[in-house]
Amino acid sequence: MKVLIDTSVWSLALRKKTLTGDEKKTVNELKELIKEFRAVIIGPVRQELLSGISQAEKYEMLKDKLKYFEDMAINSEDYEKASELYNICRKNGIQGSHIDFLICAVSINRNISIFSTDKDFFEFSKVIPVRIHSVRNNL
Repeated sequence: MKVLIDTSVWSLALRKKTLTGDEKKTVNELKELIKEFRAVIIGPVRQELLSGISQAEKYEMLKDKLKYFEDMAINSEDYEKASELYNICRKNGIQGSHIDFLICAVSINRNISIFSTDKDFFEFSKVIPVRIHSVRNNL
């Protein structure tokens, strides 16, 4: 089954130099998902990753690395679902970004899990049916 990789996980693997033990496990899990051809990305995550890189050389290098991953298509139903999820969470006192809810919508609509280190997704999962991918113990 495919796994939608959130910006937080890509950032650990592609931008952070020194990793803690848990961060290393997260990066190793991402590497395994890539080897298994299970890792997917959406355009807004790609945009988040590339935003804020001031050095043109680093920007181009990261852009080239990400070219190996085709964007999963996003359609009107995904945007509508994202707004529905936003409203449900807001009604339950849970805040989140529009991109986070779009990630949740794509995940739900495609029946795939989300791999993230962002604690917001765990909060969302209390009131909406998103599945969170966990690092496997055998890695």
